[in-house]
This record gives sequence, structure tokens and C-alpha cells, in this order.
Amino acid sequence: MNVLKRLPWVSMIAGFSLLTACSGNTASDKVTEASGASAAPAVEAPPAQSKPVTIEFWYGLGGKLGENMESLIQKFNASQQEVIVKGIVQADYTETERKLQAAIATGQVPAAVLSSNIDWARKGYFAPMDELIARQPDFHKEDFVQTFLNQGQVDGKQYFLPMYGTTQVMYYRKDAFEKSGIDASQLKTWEDLAAAAEKMAVKEGGKTTFFGWEPMWGSGNMIDAVLSKGGSILSEDGTKVTIDSPEWIETWDLFRKWIHEDKTMRIHSGGQGWEYWYKTIDDVMKGQAAGYIGSSGDQGDLDFSIVSAMEQPGWAGAGEGKPVAQAIMVGIPAKAGDAERQAAMKWLSYFTNSENTAFWSINTGYISVRQSALKDPAFISFSKTHPQIKIPLMQASHASAPFQDPTGGKINDALTIAADKVQIENIPAAEALKEAQQTAQAALDKVK
Repeated sequence: MNVLKRLPWVSMIAGFSLLTACSGNTASDKVTEASGASAAPAVEAPPAQSKPVTIEFWYGLGGKLGENMESLIQKFNASQQEVIVKGIVQADYTETERKLQAAIATGQVPAAVLSSNIDWARKGYFAPMDELIARQPDFHKEDFVQTFLNQGQVDGKQYFLPMYGTTQVMYYRKDAFEKSGIDASQLKTWEDLAAAAEKMAVKEGGKTTFFGWEPMWGSGNMIDAVLSKGGSILSEDGTKVTIDSPEWIETWDLFRKWIHEDKTMRIHSGGQGWEYWYKTIDDVMKGQAAGYIGSSGDQGDLDFSIVSAMEQPGWAGAGEGKPVAQAIMVGIPAKAGDAERQAAMKWLSYFTNSENTAFWSINTGYISVRQSALKDPAFISFSKTHPQIKIPLMQASHASAPFQDPTGGKINDALTIAADKVQIENIPAAEALKEAQQTAQAALDKVK
């Protein structure tokens, strides 16, 4: 869901086997020729045939996502005889990176991994992909959603490829909007949404019994809204943390007001894992709220006979929304052999072709990485009866790139703390953000 979410679709798999024979050791398997013991004249043996290159692909996906990934792996393996992909399931993204770190230390690496780390790329732990991409016919880099492709570039080189994208969109109950006479297509600004939430909220005895909207807990939703208003996290030269600017204070204090003073909106916080996320979804699906902000990947959890989707709004006078759209990327470890790297790129090219990225979007709700997916026959057919599938891709076309924290996470941590103060503790945004700015600036100064 998010980058920003959970991604709640990630099931925590209770255990898995780490294969001892990783792809880094399979580069040179060949069929050996037998030599005859007879004194008869030697007969020239037929040319040796190379075995398929077997590679491991690590990914932290469970549930329906994992099933869809395995389906595409099997389809790829059946489509050609040069490469065999073995999918190795990890518990989640964090576990994948932890396991990869250990594999890099031993040299027993997978050929491809659903993980990306800019710092590791700069340290040489991942292989650049530019030459591998150049060898792939019909790759067409220009067809990728450039917001996503650019996120995989480090110092001018392509180290990671986007496999799919995610962004947070708006899901709303059709009956609640209809009952209040609200046309979703006319909600172009956050001001419009706030007015609609006020109209739809139901209060009895000073208590709200039906909420007009539910933002998602955390800094993500409010950061999206700030970016849409023209705010930034750092100054253009990267030397100053700007999270206490008027765009930030005004936006975050509106969220505080909607939640704590107007009581037309609320958030669920805390709990185990992604419990808060599912409670938010449940409020909407069970008729306790008119809508919420969630991941494009929520679409598999929603009943679209009840809800529909729309893009995040902008602000009056500021233009369309610019929420973050993040690519979930894949890399090739540098310690993989040349044959494994080439095999990995063949698999990645297959996964990201127009047909398969459209398949992934249809079956998961996540964003296709190619613009041509919109023209895929299956996608066109599906979108006629499921128009919500196009919303995340449309939003990604004018989205903001995710913030790359130069402090190793300290700026993001400061924002997380500030968001809790505003959303949960009802502390004025100016106070919470000024404190966060000072903390974040000190961390940035140490790095600089």
C-alpha cells in the first residue's frame, strides 16, 4: 500500500528454505563429453549442448501477490529453453534485504532480487544494467513510466528496474456520495474533499457516528498533500530542511483540524502490523466512513460494487495533485556471474513487457510500469468493467518521486514523530514541524 504502506498485501510467511545452491554457482554448467576406451578410430562427437541457466529470483511477496508472481515465473519458464527461474519467497521486503546482505557477504547471491538500495549500488553491491538492457531486443526504455524508471538510476546509470508501482489513491463509497448528492468527478481540491466530508459526516450527541473521510495513519498522506501544494522536504541545493515552511504548517494543521476539531475525519493508529490499515478499510466497507486514502494495491481487498476510486486532489490555485508514486524495483547483485546476469535480464524483460505488466496490474491493482499497458487488449477489456484499475496509472503520470533521505532515514523519522503529534496528540502543526525541522536539520548538517 504504501511506500508508503505496508504493503498490506505482503503476507508474513512463517518460514522458508534458503536454497544452498544459489544461482551464482551455476554459470558454467555444461554437458561433458564422454571419451571412448576402444582403440577404434575416434568418432567425432556431436557438439555439446548447453544446459539452461538456472537462476534464483528472491521476492518478499505472499498471498495473492505471491501466487501471481509464481504464475508468471512458470509462464516464463515454459516460454523458452534458455533460462529457468526459481522463485525464492522471503517474508517481506525487509527480510529480503537482510537475507541479501548475508548472501553478498558469502558470495552466494541470487541472480535477481526484488529489492533496491541506492547506497548499496554506490558501494558496488549491485550490477549496472545499461549494457544488459542494450542487448535486449524490443526493450524500449522510452515506453516505461519515466517517474518509475528514473528511480532506478544512480549517478547516471540504471541499477534497478521497476517491476511495478504504487501510489496512494482515494477510495469512496458510491452510496454515501449519492446520498449526499456529491459528484466525485467534481472533487478537484482538498478544500472540495473537506466540504464533502463535512456534508457526509453524521454526528449524534456530539459524537461522530459516520465519518466523511479517513486519512491513513502516518506521514505519507500528509506529505502527499504538501507536495501537491508546492512544498518540499529539502531546499533546491539540498542544504536546508524545509518541513516547517508555510505549505507544510498550513496543510498539516488542516488535517489536525479535520480530525480533532471538526471531527469529520479520523485515523486508526497502532495495533499489530498492518492492523490499522485494515481497520481503515473495514470502516469504509462496513459503512462507518465515506472513504479513505489507500494504496493502489488495496484494490484486491475491495468490493467495487460498493466503492469506487479517484485520484488524489490538488489545492485551490495550485493545480492537480502531485502525490508520491514509488516504483518497487529489482536489482541484479554484482557477484552474480555473467551468464546469470544475462539470464536475469531476460527474465526481467519478460516480466516488464507490456502484456505481463498489464497482467500484474489487472490481478493486483498495482501500477503497470509501461505506458503501453493501457493499450493491452486484456487491460482495455478489464478496465471497461473495472475502471478503477486506470486511476493509479493516471495519477502516476503527474506524481512526485519518493524522497531519498540523505541522512539514512533520520529526516523521515522526524516526520513520522511529527505526524503522530499532529494526528494523534492534537499538537499544532507549527509546533510539531518546527521541532522536527530542527532535529532533521541537525542530522543533515552532520552528513553534509
